[in-house]
Amino acid sequence: MKFLKTLDSKFFHDTIPAKPMGKYAHFITIRVTESYPLFQTDGELNKARVRAGIEHKEPISRLAMFKRKQSTPERLTGRELLRNYKIGEWEKCDYNVDFSKTTPDCILYGFAIGDSGSEKSKVVVDTAYSITPFDDSHLNFTLNAPFENGTMSRQGEVTSRINSQDHILPQVFFPSIVTLKDPTEAGFLYVFNNILRTRHYGAQTTRTGRVRNELIGVIFADGEIISNLLWTQKIYDLMQQKGKINPPDPLNEDEVLEAATQAIHALMSEECISHADFIGASFTQLLSEVKSITSEETRLQEMLSQANAESSVYAQTWVLKSGKKDAKKDTKGNKKAAAVTE
Repeated sequence: MKFLKTLDSKFFHDTIPAKPMGKYAHFITIRVTESYPLFQTDGELNKARVRAGIEHKEPISRLAMFKRKQSTPERLTGRELLRNYKIGEWEKCDYNVDFSKTTPDCILYGFAIGDSGSEKSKVVVDTAYSITPFDDSHLNFTLNAPFENGTMSRQGEVTSRINSQDHILPQVFFPSIVTLKDPTEAGFLYVFNNILRTRHYGAQTTRTGRVRNELIGVIFADGEIISNLLWTQKIYDLMQQKGKINPPDPLNEDEVLEAATQAIHALMSEECISHADFIGASFTQLLSEVKSITSEETRLQEMLSQANAESSVYAQTWVLKSGKKDAKKDTKGNKKAAAVTE
């Protein structure tokens, strides 16, 4: 079933291939914080000491959004939709506990269940970095846990339930490229929809962590493209040259998107791979068509069902059968080893 009219079918496989076939779809995304999220490890915000820009060579500390902080919320969004519409073996899946091994989530985002099998992720996400320095992108808040009456004391006793925590500020921008290897059209739409729909990232996602994904383009190529860090550094250079970075004032979103578009064009012109870029007017048309599919319930279910059918075929052909073969080999190997030991 064909869904998209704005894209040539040459960008997609008819079925999910068992081996890498050299087709890549890159989602060019700016992640914008809209509240006070937490991207942390061991109680501290994640950060990295890197060069400010390509031309601006001074080192600065930047906030870091690790890959799992990005991919996990997005795949959970897809799993939620599969359960909502009861598509595939959704009832068997329990994230980080048990996987059905057959759904689009399992096949596209991968899984690992100890000795029970694994599948490498076809969705590649790398660490994203804030455009602005760490010192201008976070703030420390004091947190408390009051009693029922709303105060911090009761019957003359004052609670010690007071803590402080660094939070990322609103309007901090994380350029991020999400790559899907060897996409089918339905798989492409599945990942695209997950990025568009996901609204919360990081710790404490029920209370904070609001993040909006602003896509500025899609690039189809026969290989991987630039890194998030290089793209971020190029954006920093362009905005710094125009005097658009003025801490502690937040960056202007329109100016960030303009600089991000200029940066991706400039960097892609230096690439050594074959690529087709959908940025600007061409992407606006594609984005409009994708949203028309994902916002209409019947067409959304058709897309999810198609993605699930492709994943199930792949699983039955390459995942489940290979697992049985490996199990037989292990059994024979164990018996042989036991015989030698005896």
